[in-house]
Amino acid sequence: MPTTVRLDPETEQRLDRLAAVTGRSKAFYLRRLIEDHLSDLEDAYLAEHVLERIRTGEEGTVSHEALWRDLED
Repeated sequence: MPTTVRLDPETEQRLDRLAAVTGRSKAFYLRRLIEDHLSDLEDAYLAEHVLERIRTGEEGTVSHEALWRDLED
């Protein structure tokens, strides 16, 4: 799936240099960055989304006592 990414000039220069020095394509490095770090981004942003839902009352929570009690059952 073709995707366009706009980078600031400094980042673009760094990526250009890395690609030129190593003989790999910029697309290779962008793919690696996404594949290697997408899980981290999902963890952070999805957790933030759930936290906001908790703050607005759309999502519930349980106390640690209730959690341990449920685990013992």
